[in-house]
Amino acid sequence: MHRTLDARHDRFVLSHPFRISRGVKTLADVITVTVREGGATGRGEGVPYQRYGEDIESALAAVEAVREAVEAGADRCRLLSILPAGAARNAIDCALWELEAQRSGRSVASIIGAPPPERMISALTIVIDAPDAMELAARRVADAPLLKVKVDSNDPAAQVRAVRRGAPSATLIVDPNESWDQALVEAMQPVLIEAAVALLEQPLPAEADEWLENFEPAVPICADEAIHVAADLPAVARRYQAINIKLDKTGGLTAALELVRAARASGLGVMTGCMVSSSLSIAPALHIARLSDFADLDGPLWLREDRPGGVTNEDGILVPPKAGFWGTPCG
Repeated sequence: MHRTLDARHDRFVLSHPFRISRGVKTLADVITVTVREGGATGRGEGVPYQRYGEDIESALAAVEAVREAVEAGADRCRLLSILPAGAARNAIDCALWELEAQRSGRSVASIIGAPPPERMISALTIVIDAPDAMELAARRVADAPLLKVKVDSNDPAAQVRAVRRGAPSATLIVDPNESWDQALVEAMQPVLIEAAVALLEQPLPAEADEWLENFEPAVPICADEAIHVAADLPAVARRYQAINIKLDKTGGLTAALELVRAARASGLGVMTGCMVSSSLSIAPALHIARLSDFADLDGPLWLREDRPGGVTNEDGILVPPKAGFWGTPCG
């Protein structure tokens, strides 16, 4: 049966600047892959990330490099061996999952052997700003059960305390995005306890985290940039207490399912995260979030306009996409 693959660059404008320690984002640039076969269509989205040496051009080139194999019928397992983890593989893998759902008449959830995605708590992100502005931003979403606080190395104690004042009841995750060093990690431990922070995410550069093997943190530390696929787990499990699984790092839902199962077997906590993206990135990630302790899937909420039928937010509760958006058979 004839199969075709198409890939394109899509751009989404953000409603507000997204500021983290390594820069400010006002646009979300993604690749969208569509695979068609026998009247069925599957779609997937990938978000190339400069931190990992990716951009739109390189991601589209990576898709093109495996076009012949995919159009010849390569399945998700074969894809793992012909394309490395990253945004390109994620987009193709998720498109193949939906294609299978369309062709089989079963949902992706059914294929996995899981219930369909349900409403869930997902973090709302407070981006870096002056402490007073961060406190005000936290007050606006103080009823949300979970907030992620973006900080840098410029007085993160004031940033964390400001958000805690603004949202006294919310569970907090603090994310420095690799901007701290060992001295700052150690100095921030009392502040994290004072602010009742539940999780500290990737405080150190991934290449400078070896000393964590001998560190006993007051608050669990979650690997993000340090963990991509299941093969990374042995070293990560010696240094961290949890991991952040993102499909753009694992290279798709297939590898993410392998990673979440391996992480649980290793006794690690799990968070499911995302890039700033459309709901086409989030729909597959919901199947990992169901197996996680925390979900941080508010990427589409930063867009001025999402893909029609995508996820919605109700005071920090993420509502899955409308029926037929992704991963369910037509009709």
